[in-house]
Amino acid sequence: MSYPPALYQGTTGIVAASYRPAGRPPDIANTRTGTRVHYLATGQATGGKFGLYRWEMGPAESGPDPHFHRTLTESFYVLEGSVAIFDGEHWIDTEPGDWIHVPEGGVHGFKNRSGSPAAMLIHFSPGAPREEYFERVGDMRDRSEQERRAFFEKHDNHWV
Repeated sequence: MSYPPALYQGTTGIVAASYRPAGRPPDIANTRTGTRVHYLATGQATGGKFGLYRWEMGPAESGPDPHFHRTLTESFYVLEGSVAIFDGEHWIDTEPGDWIHVPEGGVHGFKNRSGSPAAMLIHFSPGAPREEYFERVGDMRDRSEQERRAFFEKHDNHWV
C-alpha cells in the first residue's frame, strides 16, 4: 500500500488548523440519559474525509441497539468508564484504552450498562453528515413507521 496522490501542491504549507477548546459546551445534551456529544470534527469540516465525536454518557443506560451502515466505517476508543460494545456476535465490556473498529456492513452497537459515567471517541469514515441523525433520532419514537424507516434509510442506519 502506498500514500494516496498529493492533494496539496504548494511548497510552503498553509495555515488551516482547527481548534476546539476543552471548555466548549457539548453540541448535544440529553438531560434524560446524561448523554453529551461533542462534534470534534464533522464531515463538513474535514472535507468529507472523516468525522470525530466525543461521546459522554451519564450513568443511565443509553446507546443504540445492533445496527450496521452500508457506506461508512466506525471506530470506538474508550476514554473513561466501561462501554458495552457489540462486535456483531457479543457485547464486549470495554475499559479505557480499548479500541474497536467496525468496517462497512459490520453489525455493531454500544451501550453504557455500567451504572457509572463513561466516555469514548467515535470516528467514522468517510465523513458523512451524521449530526442531523444524532440531533433528531430521539424524535423518531413519536413518528410513524414510514417516517422512521425513511429517516433511518436517509442516514444509512439499518437495524438488525
